Amino acid sequence: MSILSTLRCITVDVTGTLMAYKGELGDYYCMAAKAVGLACPDYKRVHEGFKLAYKDMAQKYPCFGYAAKMPNIVWWKMCVRDSFIRAGYDYDEETFEKVFRRIYASFGSSAPYTIFPDSQPFLRWVREEGLQVGIISNAEYRYQDVILPSLGLNQGSDWNFGVFSGLEGVEKPNPRIYEIALERAGNVAPEKVLHIGDSMRKDYLPAKSVGMHALLLDRFKTADAEEWRKSGATVLPDLVAVKEWLTSDKSTC
Repeated sequence: MSILSTLRCITVDVTGTLMAYKGELGDYYCMAAKAVGLACPDYKRVHEGFKLAYKDMAQKYPCFGYAAKMPNIVWWKMCVRDSFIRAGYDYDEETFEKVFRRIYASFGSSAPYTIFPDSQPFLRWVREEGLQVGIISNAEYRYQDVILPSLGLNQGSDWNFGVFSGLEGVEKPNPRIYEIALERAGNVAPEKVLHIGDSMRKDYLPAKSVGMHALLLDRFKTADAEEWRKSGATVLPDLVAVKEWLTSDKSTC
């Protein structure tokens, strides 16, 4: 008997599972700077600056400022300004505002993202099988309201409910975000839910800790995948393989 016949819901991660970033961070920062007549910032410096700035903001104001009741745009403005400053670009307020608005608009659209070709067919197949589909993501509200719909992944036709850290005030790997998903699915028993993600720490382990089934995608042939397998995780290359695995009588996780 396949595991599919025992499930009532499948939850999925977003970045690295359903979609990926297109191009480099520097592409969008450069376009924004050039649009207001500035020289293109150094890609490597901006990338490193952003990583440090994002980590700092996530520690000071987790879940995109949820507890501090910080508006999403304010959180990102602080993060982007700090990214530029760490990279050595301290623009005046008027100039920075023009650059930031372009960056914020870009990352609130479909422009920087690409949907994997197997994502929508897989989600629709799951729903056709009579299961609920839930989205679990460390992301702010625009993923739910703007970005996923702009990529053709719509609530109602492709997924039933979403649990986004910026809207819930809790983020992976905190197991609570998975408990919220179970509640959102109608208090489904965890053993009747499978979570699919691309991170052992943020997806696999916390989902398993609340009693859910879990598996990992290795779309980019990461060096960690072999260790995942050695630890007992089911690791598959894409959602086509997940569909085949789900309908196989050998599927266990």
